Amino acid sequence: MLISSIQKDKVGIIASTLCMIHCIATPFIFLAKSCSTTCCESSPIWWSSLDFLFLVASFFAIHHSNKTTSRLWVTYALRVSWVSLLAFLLNEKLLLFSLFNGAIYLPALALVVLHLYNLKYCKCETDNACAHS
Repeated sequence: MLISSIQKDKVGIIASTLCMIHCIATPFIFLAKSCSTTCCESSPIWWSSLDFLFLVASFFAIHHSNKTTSRLWVTYALRVSWVSLLAFLLNEKLLLFSLFNGAIYLPALALVVLHLYNLKYCKCETDNACAHS
C-alpha cells in the first residue's frame, strides 16, 4: 500500500509540474511563432488539448492519493486545488471572466506542493488508517 501511495503522489507531482511548465512555455512559444509568422493567432489544437490531458492525469493521481493519505485536510486541499485548476482552465478557454493570466499557476503550484507534502508526511501505516475517501 505504501508503494502505491508514493507512486500516485509522484504521478501527481509530475502531472502538476508538467502542467505548470506547459502554462509557462505557451506564451514564449507563441510569441516566437508570431514573430516569425503572422498567419495564425491561436495555438494548435494538440497544444491546447495538453491542458486537459494534464488535468485528467492529475485527477487520477489525486483520486488515488486521497485513498492513501493519513491527513483528511490534504484530501480536501487536493480536491479544492484541482477544482480551482479546472475552473481557471475553463475560464481561460471560454473567456467567462477577465482574470490575471498568472492565476492558473496558483492551483497548479498548490497541487505540486500538496503532493510533495503528502509524499513526505502522510504515509499510512495500515490500510485501515486510510479509510476516509
